[in-house]
Amino acid sequence: KTIVWNGPMGVFEVSPYDEGTKRMATAVSEATEQGAVSIVGGGDTAAAVSLFELESKMTHLSTGGGASLQMLEGKAFSSVALLDDAL
Repeated sequence: KTIVWNGPMGVFEVSPYDEGTKRMATAVSEATEQGAVSIVGGGDTAAAVSLFELESKMTHLSTGGGASLQMLEGKAFSSVALLDDAL
């Protein structure tokens, strides 16, 4: 199983509006502990996972939310092409 999570649920910085994001983060961390691969994308999502002290329970955290989605869509990155050309 692979879980891709991009974007918090609501205003995670303010209680009680943090509940949805907290439950999502907990569910993803529990799934990861059971063998799933978790990919968390986006600065706000990474900040939420950090706020709930669950970073170590995720497989991968990235602050690049938009870039993560573009990569999943198979879009090319000019910066990666430059690196490929340099090799």
